[in-house]
Amino acid sequence: MNNPGFVSLMVFLAVSSMVVLAYALIGNRRSRIDARLEDIENWLPGGPRPQLADAEAAATLVSITKATLPKVGTALMPANEEEQTQLQTRLIQAGLYSRQAMPMFLGVKLLLIVGPALAGALLGVLGLYPMQNTFLVGCALGIMGLIGPGFWLDYRKKKRQEQLRRAIPDAMDGIVICLEGGLSLQAAVQRVSSELKTAHPLLAREMNIIEREIQLGQTPGEAFLNMGARTDLEEMRTLASVINQSDRFGASLVRALRVHAETLRLRRHQHAQERAQKAAVKVLFPTILCIFPAMFVVILGPAVYRFMTAFPK
Repeated sequence: MNNPGFVSLMVFLAVSSMVVLAYALIGNRRSRIDARLEDIENWLPGGPRPQLADAEAAATLVSITKATLPKVGTALMPANEEEQTQLQTRLIQAGLYSRQAMPMFLGVKLLLIVGPALAGALLGVLGLYPMQNTFLVGCALGIMGLIGPGFWLDYRKKKRQEQLRRAIPDAMDGIVICLEGGLSLQAAVQRVSSELKTAHPLLAREMNIIEREIQLGQTPGEAFLNMGARTDLEEMRTLASVINQSDRFGASLVRALRVHAETLRLRRHQHAQERAQKAAVKVLFPTILCIFPAMFVVILGPAVYRFMTAFPK
């Protein structure tokens, strides 16, 4: 056991096994991607359509779930109108505009609360696991199901706001160019929304809503203010106030929007710099937890081995 050649052989075998395992995992992932691409190609016109029964069964299950969860969620609607308004506002700010969004959200929340406890009790009754342990684990998962959907809404809202903040300066530049070309603000919004469908689809969707609200009789300032309420973005509220003040005082809208676009672009640049500064701190923890232990093993391993051989038990 104290032979250095034996230790080197064991280290070589361990490292080789890890490399082979990593290669197998990566190769399996690539094969799954290839299989998925083949399935998509088979669904194209002229190709075979495999597993129609499974697809129909999955579609049926999804339709039953969509029909059942809103009914369950309707029974859980808050009785207070103010609480309903707050929840509806959170759903809208997270990008869930459907009328069934609130009942569906409440139904899923109830399922996440009650489902784990019922599953744990069922496992305990069947005797697969101890009743006390399964019930406690189910209750813990139910508490997580009570809190988790709220965190999910906040996370979705944050990601949505980041995408919009990244796209708004580009849209402002396009609107300014269209206004300088002689288009009205409504026509400029329509043109920019059609141009942004590929690069920024989320902002293009919101601008389509603005265009429809203007067509229904609202002023551009009111439409942009509604977008600020839907997205909870201070940039959109500021833009709405700029448009309203330009209409009220007769100032040049193009000049005001150009200055506002430059301000938004500067904010985006500052936000990118802030995230870059945070990256150096965030990468410190993976470095300490993952890289340094391996370095310590490589550097101190031979010294520890020599110490163990020099001072045997």
